[in-house]
Amino acid sequence: MGRSSKKGPYVVERLLDKVDRAEQTGSREPIKTWARACTIVPEFVGKNFAIHNGRNFIKLYVTEDMVGHKLGEFAPTRTFRGHGGKAAKGAGRK
Repeated sequence: MGRSSKKGPYVVERLLDKVDRAEQTGSREPIKTWARACTIVPEFVGKNFAIHNGRNFIKLYVTEDMVGHKLGEFAPTRTFRGHGGKAAKGAGRK
């Protein structure tokens, strides 16, 4: 279930301030954030972010298609290493 439309999107005010500051200075430096639950708003388009995934920062360039999604969707927290191992490879043979 999504957030109430009456409340509007969840956007961290401090992050908006950082984006405004980067806009004024013309900085191309990635904006570091731990706010994975923050919704991407149109003001973020064209900015570089460094989103924390629990271990390190994942770099992200925001495009128009990302508006409405959450920042955390683009910084996976788990590493997929495949199903099974040697036992799974040998089990399929006769």
